Amino acid sequence: MPRPSRPEDAPGLPARRAALRLLDAVLRRGDPLELALHGAAQGLPPADRALVHAIAAETLRHLPDLDALIDGATRQPLPHDAKARMVLRIALIQVLALGTAPHAAIATALPLVDGGPRKLVHGVFGTLTRADPILPSPPALPPEVAARWAGQWGEAMTQAAATAYALRPPVDVTLRDAGETTRWTEALNGRSFAPGHVRLPEGAAIPDLPGFAEGAWWVQDLAASVPARLLGQGEGRTVLDLCAAPGGKTMQLAASDWHVTAVDQSKKRLERLSENLARTGLSAEVVQADLRTWTPEAPADAILLDAPCTATGIYRRHPDVLHRIGPRQIAELAELQAELLARAVQWLKPGGVLIYATCSLERAEGEEQIAQFLSSHTDFTPHPADPAELPEGIAPTAQGWVRTLPDTLKEQGGTDGFFVARLRRSTKA
Repeated sequence: MPRPSRPEDAPGLPARRAALRLLDAVLRRGDPLELALHGAAQGLPPADRALVHAIAAETLRHLPDLDALIDGATRQPLPHDAKARMVLRIALIQVLALGTAPHAAIATALPLVDGGPRKLVHGVFGTLTRADPILPSPPALPPEVAARWAGQWGEAMTQAAATAYALRPPVDVTLRDAGETTRWTEALNGRSFAPGHVRLPEGAAIPDLPGFAEGAWWVQDLAASVPARLLGQGEGRTVLDLCAAPGGKTMQLAASDWHVTAVDQSKKRLERLSENLARTGLSAEVVQADLRTWTPEAPADAILLDAPCTATGIYRRHPDVLHRIGPRQIAELAELQAELLARAVQWLKPGGVLIYATCSLERAEGEEQIAQFLSSHTDFTPHPADPAELPEGIAPTAQGWVRTLPDTLKEQGGTDGFFVARLRRSTKA
């Protein structure tokens, strides 16, 4: 007897079902999108995995706008966590952002309701698509995020953040040899904002570009390159790169003649770091360890702590952070950062330099964290960044820190949001 047909047999339905699981993992459980993708799309071919990621990421990017459309077409608002609402989000984003035909979107959406209000979903979807809606550009930030950032940075910042949210982030690369900046800028048809940096033209296929296979450069956002830049040339001195994976800063330091010990807790991410070192021909001592229990064999001349953080500074690349991160997560990570800072400074030689960095737009993880640290560690003093050390378009703050925001280099494509502080330990410590 032939096997009875099942809903899963419909073309494209497994990918939509996986997208539903993925969004549930992000919005209900608070899992990071990239980590949850593996479990949600397990067993699907690469093309379907890519579709699952695209549906989920674009749904998250436009979530407030999708909900506004749905709420405008229902007599009573659907519960925020109702499956019918989630299915409508998935169906609508395919039509409005991914170019899927309405009949194909609804055909793969209705089976997801699983015995629920199929007529409601079908009716709301039909009402909306017949009206030819357009998603606003730029997308609306989640209201709680917009309010939080406005309180910290002002309304102009939130407007800049929304504008940046609508744009594809640029791709920057860091060169193994900063002395070849002119050569690689021309070879890659890019633009350079600093020695050792090239911003690639939009749409560049990374693995196929000249220099990638031989390890002449690696992908790294311009703002993310600043922490290692502030350490300058190593001249054979020792540096601890803490929370190092996947290794962009490790490679910068190794290329600048530092003797690097790269420490990270994640085995998988350290494998990527080791692969990157092998491709570029650079060397570092790689250590898998939890910084809360690990101790180095000897103090270092410098320490770079790229601390675990909310990652709200990379929201353009990872829109899930705006829906997973709130005051509780910010407070928890700020507490962890303070703990790691307190441990790390014990491993620094007298007169040594500490770089503290986070890819966060939250002051609690940047300016406030360092202010609190300095108030309790009187043997450390700020070592302000010099404008000559920084890339074009990035300037130090009045306190000497480096803070990139959504309007940094906005005419040239912007940067990730980062905070970087450089501190020096007293020689009498």
